[in-house]
Amino acid sequence: QVQLQESGPGLVKPSQTLTLTCTVSGASITTSKYYWNWIRQPPGKGLEWIAYIGYSGYTYYSLVFKSLTSISRDTSNNQITLQLRSVTPEDTAVYYCALTNGVAVVMPHRLSDYDSWGQGTQVIVSS
Repeated sequence: QVQLQESGPGLVKPSQTLTLTCTVSGASITTSKYYWNWIRQPPGKGLEWIAYIGYSGYTYYSLVFKSLTSISRDTSNNQITLQLRSVTPEDTAVYYCALTNGVAVVMPHRLSDYDSWGQGTQVIVSS
């Protein structure tokens, strides 16, 4: 079974860079037709898709976050990393790593739109 585990700093200050890591077990992140996504859910709001990195290393970003976001991978450690620069309190959210098999999902309505997802990691942006 595929398992995803997010980790992050918990609390970051405005203007800083947020770095999150998704550690994957049970499948290689280079598996053909697998897409590895970062999504988030602010308090009281719906899911927001941020970016994905595909099995070949191809990256695709939400227009909303593109200028401040970078997604990358470490194939040796089977990890996906998200960096979000110049954070503000509006970036406070639970951040999830999620997988789709076969087709990318870039407008999710619920976590179950994905084939697998992690427990999420809470990020609070505050001074």
